[in-house]
Amino acid sequence: MTTLSYDATGAAQQALEQHLPVLVEERIATRIFAKDHTLWGPDAEAESAIRLGWVEAATVSQPLVKDILELRDALTSEGVTRIVLCGMGGSSLAPEVIAGTAGVELTVLDSTDPDQVRAALADRLDETAIVVSSKSGSTVETDSQRRVFEKAFNDAGIDAASRIIIVTDPGSPLDKASRDAGYRAVFNADPNVGGRFSALTAFGLVPSGLAGVDIQAFLDEAEEAAEILNDDAPENIGLALGTALGGTSPLRNKIVIAEDGSGIVGFADWAEQLIAESTGKLGTGVLPVVAGPGSPEVTGGAPDVLVVRLVAADADVELGENEVAIAGGLPTQMMVWEFATAVAGRLLGINPFDQPDVEAAKVAARGLLDAQPEPTPAAFVDGAIEVRGGDWLGDARTAGDAVKALLDTLENDSYLSVQAYFDRLAFAQLEGIRDELAAVSGRPVTFGWGPRFLHSTGQFHKGGPAIGVFLQVTAASSEDLAIPDRPFTFGELIAAQAAGDAQVLSDHGRPVLRLHLTDRAAGVAQLQDIIAALSARSASVTES
Repeated sequence: MTTLSYDATGAAQQALEQHLPVLVEERIATRIFAKDHTLWGPDAEAESAIRLGWVEAATVSQPLVKDILELRDALTSEGVTRIVLCGMGGSSLAPEVIAGTAGVELTVLDSTDPDQVRAALADRLDETAIVVSSKSGSTVETDSQRRVFEKAFNDAGIDAASRIIIVTDPGSPLDKASRDAGYRAVFNADPNVGGRFSALTAFGLVPSGLAGVDIQAFLDEAEEAAEILNDDAPENIGLALGTALGGTSPLRNKIVIAEDGSGIVGFADWAEQLIAESTGKLGTGVLPVVAGPGSPEVTGGAPDVLVVRLVAADADVELGENEVAIAGGLPTQMMVWEFATAVAGRLLGINPFDQPDVEAAKVAARGLLDAQPEPTPAAFVDGAIEVRGGDWLGDARTAGDAVKALLDTLENDSYLSVQAYFDRLAFAQLEGIRDELAAVSGRPVTFGWGPRFLHSTGQFHKGGPAIGVFLQVTAASSEDLAIPDRPFTFGELIAAQAAGDAQVLSDHGRPVLRLHLTDRAAGVAQLQDIIAALSARSASVTES
């Protein structure tokens, strides 16, 4: 039985009271499940008409279960017990949450960092199969990852084709090429589902199921949730959450999602991509901020912030002002948040199914790869950190001065985005600076690992309101890694992705501070010390 609960206070409750009766009267719930592509306005109709397959994904995907489980059993009998997922954005975030919550091992390779790719290659290759997930089949990151694994298998005397599983849209370039290459299996997903809505399609199910998740139970719960949401009633929690996300007035456009005992591992990271890429366009949208229950954004009470707590079903939660608490199992929550995001898009007056600004950074990166320009000279070097920035740097002469100068560009409605383009597994401790920066700045702070965030929050940074301030951190690798049959390396690729994104953000008139760590360990430690010093200084000023 699906368990789902919802509570709201302040602006979220006011939004519910304002919008819920209208949403019920206009039969928005049943119209979404009937795939009514007119709900988001004339300009959105063409895209919406081919992007509403997610409403029935839990049912449509049922026939996949048998084939996935049979393949899992066959791989296990051959001694293949480790699954590596090569995917980006919507192709990787859902399986990572599903596997993590189920407590099964799934290696998610969603990076072009040479060290992170090399580490994935070095771990139990003889027991490994890879799942390469790409809707279009042309994603440069996943293509590069497939190439390097295929070479590694062959070099180790392993039949590469028997260890490569593909998930892609039917008829994509990857679909045909993979069948011609004789790869172990090719799974086609519903082409009428966008990547960030694809958790309940082959993109979410194949890697999760091969890793050991009970995907039959997962789909069964999601089907129950869909039945609950397909109801034009005031009790529809999906409608309620949609009003909180997109219907507050004035709009609280920073949605702080705090894990507070739900037991779902990494859910906020998945929801971050769903919301940011769906709503951040035409100069509007809501920015999801992944935080903890005691983070500064949760306790700060800023007028542009709404807190959503992910709680356990039986939790007795005392909400503060302008907060939401929502409980439910992972499949249920995924259905609810997809549905609520579509509702929020209607309230915001945007098309939640396109991503018009994602391509800009890709084009810029490709141009840099083709041209191979010399790196922009550093404004100065401080220890293990090269500093690059705009005129707003002023007379900064240390990396600490530069960070302080960047924070000084923040305004009352701004947010700070930290973007780290290197190994997110080996240097996960860097994420600890997020809370410190939020406390120092008094503004919401997001933390994204590049290049994976380019496929998610990158849309909001360029298409949403122009209120972002950006701290980009790149890092030198001790050893680069070649990409078979490509004229560029992994190191060159990730450097171009970072530089291209910074270029596009700068072209949008946003402040971008680029810190390049010439030594990873030393640079991370130095940056942590810088932020800690700023935090201590800020606390001292506050106390005095």
